[in-house]
Amino acid sequence: MLVLSRKEAQRIRVGDEIVVTVVKIAGDKVRVGIEAPSDVLVLRDELEAWDAAPAAAPRCEARAKPRAAVA
Repeated sequence: MLVLSRKEAQRIRVGDEIVVTVVKIAGDKVRVGIEAPSDVLVLRDELEAWDAAPAAAPRCEARAKPRAAVA
């Protein structure tokens, strides 16, 4: 695992098409923004088990809408 330290507004590039930006740091919480092609699934780790749940389980899906890059 690669571990990087970043400050607010700093970015990390993953390949040619994915950019992770540290949006805000407040106490023990970090908000990140992820810019990725629409065909790339971005999922929080704790939701992976939920995503694999049987089809009979109630589901709610949402896709992030693309946003313009913030300078």
